Amino acid sequence: MDLMTAVILGVVEGISEFLPISSTGHLILTSQLLGLKHTDFLKSFEIAIQVGAIMSVAILYWRYLLVDTRTMRMVIVAFVPTGIMGLTLYKLVKQYLLGSASVVLWSLLIGGILLILFELRHREREDAVAAVENISLRQALIIGCFQSLAMIPGVSRSAATIVGGLIIGLKRKVIVEFSFLLAAPTMLAAAAYDLLKSGAGFSPDQFKFLAVGFVASFVVALLSIKFLLRYIQTHTFIAFGVYRIVLALVSLLLLY
Repeated sequence: MDLMTAVILGVVEGISEFLPISSTGHLILTSQLLGLKHTDFLKSFEIAIQVGAIMSVAILYWRYLLVDTRTMRMVIVAFVPTGIMGLTLYKLVKQYLLGSASVVLWSLLIGGILLILFELRHREREDAVAAVENISLRQALIIGCFQSLAMIPGVSRSAATIVGGLIIGLKRKVIVEFSFLLAAPTMLAAAAYDLLKSGAGFSPDQFKFLAVGFVASFVVALLSIKFLLRYIQTHTFIAFGVYRIVLALVSLLLLY
């Protein structure tokens, strides 16, 4: 890896973290296209730079994270299923799923089809929850269960949580913003746990690459969040479903 590669991967992370297209899947495919070997450091890099994207959430939604204690309780409750699954399946995911282009491509393809079918059938309920503060304990827990599906690379944490929230009766803007907030403990825990396991073996140059990727993902994620909030005011996620399908098919042609 070099500094330019770290920047490219950071930009890809920043763009894709909060869109329903799978940031992990995009990082894995980008690494393949750049000819990078999927070493333990690269896997850790792909996890750690997500913290840069999370910092953009902290900047934009500091009130929810620091002042609104009820919303933070709901975020913590929603994090529990993923936290349990992450601790249980960490070795399996890192050793066998992260870095697998075939897993990513199938997840992107199937996820894109399901996202389109869902949007074609979904109708927002008249009594849909209209504010993040009004999400119930039960709804938070269900959203967390949906998020845990994103441990499979290519599924998309954002897509899983958003679809789950829409199914149980949240307005689109509400579940999108809650998905932003839920990313904070989820990604911070994943990065901290991975660095605790692997960070001692990193060289000074590798920490420099992490820092560069962190900054790039932070700056680009700020723009990505603002884009998504404007986009959902007048659009569904069908276009993202189509994009996932096209990306999977094109990648199959390029990589196999």
